[in-house]
Amino acid sequence: MDLGRVFATLAGSTGLSQLTAGNVVMLCVGFALLYLAIKKGFEPLLLLPIGFGCVLANLPATGIMDPGGLMKFLYFGVEHEIFPPLIFLGVGAMTDFGPLIANPWTMLMGAGAQLGIFIAMTGAKLLGFTLKEAGSIGIIGGADGPTAIYVTVKMAPHLLGPIAVAAYSYMSLVPLIQPPIMYALTTKAERQIVMKQLRAVSKTEKILFPIVTAVIVSLLLPMIAPLVGMLMLGNLFREAGVVDRLWKTSQNELINIVTIFLATSVGSTMSADSFLTLKTIEIICLGLVAFAGGTAGGLWVGKLMNWLSGGKINPLIGSAGVSAVPMAARVSQVVGQRENPGNFLLMHAMGPNVAGVIGTAVAAGCMLALLM
Repeated sequence: MDLGRVFATLAGSTGLSQLTAGNVVMLCVGFALLYLAIKKGFEPLLLLPIGFGCVLANLPATGIMDPGGLMKFLYFGVEHEIFPPLIFLGVGAMTDFGPLIANPWTMLMGAGAQLGIFIAMTGAKLLGFTLKEAGSIGIIGGADGPTAIYVTVKMAPHLLGPIAVAAYSYMSLVPLIQPPIMYALTTKAERQIVMKQLRAVSKTEKILFPIVTAVIVSLLLPMIAPLVGMLMLGNLFREAGVVDRLWKTSQNELINIVTIFLATSVGSTMSADSFLTLKTIEIICLGLVAFAGGTAGGLWVGKLMNWLSGGKINPLIGSAGVSAVPMAARVSQVVGQRENPGNFLLMHAMGPNVAGVIGTAVAAGCMLALLM
């Protein structure tokens, strides 16, 4: 046997022989996401598996996304809208809707924070994206990764990679993106406002809220029922007090397992041929516009409500109207305490924060109803 031919055959079968410049660039992107997750601590539960999925997708000849490949099977849960609702089940199990129930007017701030969705949607349409593509891009402004994935899979599945990466990246950068906007749109006096303590919410209210919300939203917007229904089921597990095993599983083991599968399979869609395009750059930029617009929209509603209340509402909590729970609420707390060390805005900010989760789902439902 000719050893030279054997070695040549072996060399030709390796991934190195098929590595393209695009693969190298995308490997660097994957490494950058891993660096942000591990070294900087930016949303590591999401960026780490997304980054590693990106790396795997750009190693040639692995067949990982071919029919029958591992990631192709995992992607089934994304493609058929299984994983995003299960993530919402876990989010609901971890979320206390008490602050929203105590101050239902904070729902308006959550609604105001959806402004970024429609700003980015308009911008995307002007850049030549189709209406369905523009709607999918706009959802980035809600700062809700599962909802962005859910909508994109239905309306623009070919854009899933860049939209998911933009959504989760900006969610992880909340502490960097939001404060400059908060300082720019509020006065020092507004940031120093101390809000009165929230009223106590009864157990009955907490049990009825997820049931009533699921019914009303699902009747009005049936296409978003899987997301809202699972969100509210998880919350009912939490508040009912009779299914501790289901509650603990939903907020721990189940959401952790689904996060691994969802994030890794999303990362695996970031192949060089689909990701390295002008559209990707435009989506990343529009995502930032959407996120900034959402933050501004929530703050503007907060300022309006502060004026209507005679100066009793700190508008900083309006920035928490985006869906990044509870990170956005923590940012409101941090910025408020910088101005007034005795200010405690966290629980107040949780009202618009959880309202933003519902608001983004409702905005997504409206888009699906109008554009599908």
